[in-house]
Amino acid sequence: MKRRSLLPVLLAFFCTLFITIGCAQDTSEAPADGDTDTAAEPTELINETPIVMGYSSWAGWWPWAIAEQEGLFEANGVNVELIWFDGYLESMQALASGQLDANCQTLNDTISFAGEAVNGEVAVVVNDNSAGNDKVIVAEEIETVADLVGKSVALEEGVVGDFLLTLALEEAGQSRDDVNIENLETGAAAAAFAAGQADGFAGWVPFWETALTREGSKELTSSADFPGAIPDLLVVTQVLIDEQPEVVQALVNTWFDILTFIDENQERAYEIMADRASVSADEFEKYLEGTRFFTLEENLEAFTPGDSMVHMPYAAEEMANFMVEVGFIPEAPDLEAVLDDQFVTAYAEANA
Repeated sequence: MKRRSLLPVLLAFFCTLFITIGCAQDTSEAPADGDTDTAAEPTELINETPIVMGYSSWAGWWPWAIAEQEGLFEANGVNVELIWFDGYLESMQALASGQLDANCQTLNDTISFAGEAVNGEVAVVVNDNSAGNDKVIVAEEIETVADLVGKSVALEEGVVGDFLLTLALEEAGQSRDDVNIENLETGAAAAAFAAGQADGFAGWVPFWETALTREGSKELTSSADFPGAIPDLLVVTQVLIDEQPEVVQALVNTWFDILTFIDENQERAYEIMADRASVSADEFEKYLEGTRFFTLEENLEAFTPGDSMVHMPYAAEEMANFMVEVGFIPEAPDLEAVLDDQFVTAYAEANA
């Protein structure tokens, strides 16, 4: 992909700088007052040196803040330095360049970066499926996807909004080449559309809220129209799997403990997530509606072969073909190496 081919020389430097700043910010944040009695008791840590894990502003990843606030990482014996990225793209670049041990990202974006990742990239658990939180927003005069032909769409090229737009165009018998892509960071793309500088915008929550501030703007399509097309994942390096598989298992175990905590302590869980997302209670509830958290059973199904987008091996092949065809990546990576269900399976067996 042309945009990313310009980054490698400076990538490591900027990622290191970003993480250094992020660490300084995160270490200054103390856990919120009022922890519930259900906060987990710490156990002996598996890893003395913390692994570094990134996450960014997506409803399916906000729950990781619960693990940090409620001691769930420690309860599973894993030492984690959790870093918040304001820019999703920067988090993916950091993982690919070896600055992170783990990151939260979509399946299509993991495939996009897998070929460049210095330590490999492997999805080990499905956090959620986007069920409406990724959207294409358009100007008042645009009524159908076909109306976008010849129009400009502001988006962050090569990431999930771009993928959603392309799916919508292909379903309508059009192609990505039929629109004019204005390649901007997602927040900047939303602002540009809101200011009338583009005819459409493609991106995720909460950025489409900014896009919708433009008078007359509206939703044209969303991920709800493409079930299973956008799985959101915890991705770790192959090096971490090879050298510290017990740490990866502890991360996966922690995720399922987070889901249990949400079920049993909803008010506290929602408070933590809304605070991490910097959104109001009303906005938070709306964002969760477009996110479907995956159960253990759905995780097990997602990793199995199949003939629909519900099955990630099938979805990965479809996505890789799409990205090669439109020039996002020169060739598909080893797709079998991108998915590893051993940790979800081990969790299921231990909790049968």
